[in-house]
Amino acid sequence: MHPLILASASPQRAALLAGLGLTFSAIPSRIEEEMCTERDPAQRAVRLAREKAQEVGERHRGEWIIGCDTLVVAPDGSLLEKPLDEADARRMLVLQSGGTSIVHSGLAVLSPAGVMMDGLSSSSVTFKSLSADEIDWWLRTDLWRGRSGAFQIDGLGQLMIERIEGDFTSIVGFPVFLFGELARKVGLAIAL
Repeated sequence: MHPLILASASPQRAALLAGLGLTFSAIPSRIEEEMCTERDPAQRAVRLAREKAQEVGERHRGEWIIGCDTLVVAPDGSLLEKPLDEADARRMLVLQSGGTSIVHSGLAVLSPAGVMMDGLSSSSVTFKSLSADEIDWWLRTDLWRGRSGAFQIDGLGQLMIERIEGDFTSIVGFPVFLFGELARKVGLAIAL
């Protein structure tokens, strides 16, 4: 089998992929997400996943590449990507407090022959009403850094989440079921 590359630096994505028993390398893409002109959050997540897979694929021809991107849409409809700083993270948490956000995870699988399959998994996350003290606590953890929407659904982040609907792994950032479907379609042999 050709080598497998996860085009991401996310330890959460790597852990989910490793949980499938696959051997892979994690090589982050050099795509600058802010340069993407697509504004529709669902389409943007898929487009960025494709661009990340393509960019890493250009550097590692003949290998299997997996590109991912996760975006959060706040209850007011605004797009929440990775926070710029603590003040931006606070703004995002205030927007989501007591409401339901939609999480779009785009995934793309590029074959060694250059065939790409992509898809989208969308789920909802309902936050408890967060007090100022709870937001301060979360910001002190630093676990919001590099996270779309300034939160995580695994680990300590679960303390802020009242309910989810959809695929837990998609909210983490690597939709496992969707990966299995796309891998099968593009010819990447995994279990099943």
